[in-house]
Amino acid sequence: MARRVLTPDERALWGKLTRTVTPLRRVRPLPPVEPVSAAAFAAALDAPKPVKGRIPPSRPMAPPPSPPAPAAVPVLDGSWEKRIRSGRIIPDHAIDLHGLNLAAAHIRLERAIGDALAQGWRVLLVVTGKPRPAPAPGETRRRGAIRAEIGDWLARSTHAHRIASVRQAHPRHGGDGALYVILRRSN
Repeated sequence: MARRVLTPDERALWGKLTRTVTPLRRVRPLPPVEPVSAAAFAAALDAPKPVKGRIPPSRPMAPPPSPPAPAAVPVLDGSWEKRIRSGRIIPDHAIDLHGLNLAAAHIRLERAIGDALAQGWRVLLVVTGKPRPAPAPGETRRRGAIRAEIGDWLARSTHAHRIASVRQAHPRHGGDGALYVILRRSN
């Protein structure tokens, strides 16, 4: 590994530090370090580094592969799954994020999860609106922005460790436009 040339300030600081250290065992003293001029320091930085062996041709940098999406962890038992599929689940509380901007919706979601945990509620119905449709030609209005962000918000939430599962709501509770946030039981 090539050694880096120390700046004059770094050499002075290193010398000051080494004078304050007591060695664990007796060693030969290092030769004194001679000061290096600024011109010699700049020349040492600009000097080409020697290369040993064959130099491979440079390749274009490929973006690093994205990490695989985490597999869904089955944290809910069969009775939960049946209740969700059949629509027999009864949310303890519901919040509607329609008409809010992204910042206000994020704050309201965090507060609602905090309140639900404080009250001991297990199922929170979050109405987000339908997912973003394919963009129509010439359409400039953004739709479905809250729905597009809610997964990230829940993953980064201060209460993320207390969220057992997030599932699409049954049609009677909003279907594609709503989610069940199922919270873990407090221990």
